[in-house]
Amino acid sequence: MEKSHRLMMAVASLLFWAVLCNGSESPQYVVVHSESDFEIRFYRDSTWMSARVLDLSFQKATLFGFHRLFQFTEGANLNFSRLPMTVPVVTSVVPGAGPLHSSAYYVRLYLPTKFEDSPPVPLPELKLEPYTWDSHCVAVRKFSGFATDDTILKEAEKLGNSLSKTPWANSTSYTDYAYAIAQYDPPFRFISRVNEVWVDIDASGTGLDMCNSTKIASY
Repeated sequence: MEKSHRLMMAVASLLFWAVLCNGSESPQYVVVHSESDFEIRFYRDSTWMSARVLDLSFQKATLFGFHRLFQFTEGANLNFSRLPMTVPVVTSVVPGAGPLHSSAYYVRLYLPTKFEDSPPVPLPELKLEPYTWDSHCVAVRKFSGFATDDTILKEAEKLGNSLSKTPWANSTSYTDYAYAIAQYDPPFRFISRVNEVWVDIDASGTGLDMCNSTKIASY
């Protein structure tokens, strides 16, 4: 049983990253403020497909959630539509009492612009839901290497420490998750890897008027 479980995880991992490396379209944003170790981005309205996963492991949750999302993009929807892959794959950490301060995860995939207004309806057994992301500002910290159970909490804490020394110290906004990890690269890329920690912020009162702007740029 354990052997078959490890095999399934390995296959899911290869599938995840093989598909991810072919992704092209990304959610659109503009950088409104930049520091040496983080930046503030304004993201426009966007639509995502979301998979809720109950698991203590960030890595396992990401793989299991993505597997369901991949089926959706390959036609497991009521429209039988195939959707092009996008990047990044974003895993949102729901606050909880687990070892990674999480009780659950939401694995999300950005929907291409042509599907934003009317996304295909996923098959019920996939247990996916569309997620509307209203335009807002996000604090972002980039980090290299692999996003693992050991590294993501450390990177999130580093972003928190950086924000604590700025006008955004008390500006993290209330959402249904504590922070999110965005992954852009396949596993066979060992150098120049790009991962990011995302934290939503409330920029009101900080002087960042661009957080209410409709100006956008592509990543």
